[in-house]
Amino acid sequence: MATVLIVDDDEHQRLLYEEEFQEEGYQVLLASSGEEAIATVTDQGVDVVVLDIAMPGMDGIEALGRILDRNRQLPVILNTAYSSYKDDFMTWAADAYVTKSSDLTTLKQRVKEALQQRDAAQSEIKPDTE
Repeated sequence: MATVLIVDDDEHQRLLYEEEFQEEGYQVLLASSGEEAIATVTDQGVDVVVLDIAMPGMDGIEALGRILDRNRQLPVILNTAYSSYKDDFMTWAADAYVTKSSDLTTLKQRVKEALQQRDAAQSEIKPDTE
């Protein structure tokens, strides 16, 4: 079971995502800030991060950079209400960019795709043990 870290400063959004991703069969961890996200990525096993951008304190773009500094192979999906952030070149380091919607179909699909790509990349790296 893959572990999804949901990072959003809106408690209701976190709880909705937690319920939706648990129904999809994922283990879900929650963080309310960029700082908390970095600590969770550092201290716990996380397979993919769903990261809001507009948060007080450390925004999601700064958190993205710090998360990738710790683990370049960790898929990160930016999830924001503002499509204008797509023009910020720092967002290009993310595996996907999803504009928030009440329909989570696209977000769920991007999480699934990011995990599949990560798994495929890891299987290419592993040496043949035969």
